[in-house]
Amino acid sequence: MIQGRGPRVRRERGRRFIIKPKVCIFCTEKKEIDYKDFVMLRRYVSERGKIEPRRRTGVCGKHQRRLAMAIKRARFLALLAATPTHSRQLGVSTGAHERHVRENQSAETNVPAEKN
Repeated sequence: MIQGRGPRVRRERGRRFIIKPKVCIFCTEKKEIDYKDFVMLRRYVSERGKIEPRRRTGVCGKHQRRLAMAIKRARFLALLAATPTHSRQLGVSTGAHERHVRENQSAETNVPAEKN
């Protein structure tokens, strides 16, 4: 059984916030990390293509190391995008910069051809 701290209560200017400890989903559900499951791995990769840290995902240290290896294997086999540029080409990312680039590209293609 996982031993840990319970929810902590923090007071800031009269408000009460309850900070719940993050629990590793791989430990609780006994899930295996597989490099071929790129849909699951994509949740642990940021929009910029970086592996998310433990403090953000709530994964334990053991599974974070296995997760990093699985993400690297999936990148090597081209199951996951290695850079944000690849993400944009695949249509995974929808940030403001990508929308701006798409709008400029569509504006360039809609320009009528000049007559001689």
